[in-house]
Amino acid sequence: MRLVIAEDSVILRDGLVALLTRRGHEVVAAVGDGDALVAEVARLAALGELPDVVIIDIRMPPTFTDEGLRAALSLRAASPGLGVLLFSQYVETRFVSELLTGGAEGVGYLLKDRVADVSEFLDALTRIAAGQTVLDPEVVSQLMGASRSDDGLARLTPREREVLGLMAQGRSNTAIAENLFLSYGAVEKNVTAIFGKLGLPQDAGDHRRVLAVLRYLRD
Repeated sequence: MRLVIAEDSVILRDGLVALLTRRGHEVVAAVGDGDALVAEVARLAALGELPDVVIIDIRMPPTFTDEGLRAALSLRAASPGLGVLLFSQYVETRFVSELLTGGAEGVGYLLKDRVADVSEFLDALTRIAAGQTVLDPEVVSQLMGASRSDDGLARLTPREREVLGLMAQGRSNTAIAENLFLSYGAVEKNVTAIFGKLGLPQDAGDHRRVLAVLRYLRD
């Protein structure tokens, strides 16, 4: 994959570059703030060399609040197919909602302190580049807790909530079945029940999975 990194910590930025390069990926740019990220991706896009995924910290100079998120929103508006991974120490549910509402395909949010396996991190990048949605389970948990007021979500059973949580992490029905030790058919029944309780129409097709995730992102 061709990657761009935006991280204000020099040690972490250089570490990511070294790690990804050793694994055979090409880091075409590594910058320390949101403005530099937007400018660099625009330069690459003008050359017809848009990266597969951009790895972005949320809190960067100058204010260390939401620079990375604003950069991500700008990049996705200009290039909707660009993969974006928010890689942060913090769970910011409002930020995830803003980013996913603009289109959940190819978006991820992982917490730095919870990434303990390099292969899982690389797998997440691959899935994001392929257009999947990848969310850390802790992020999913907090998003679910922030949206208890949704009547449709309130009707979900504990098992259906588990399935929806894994759907929000970008897992396929097969992967959900393996994770929860269920049959594929049982997962399909739970997914169908989720769609029904959330009032998602059948004509929405595969987008119903995305709509189901976005439903509980609304505050």
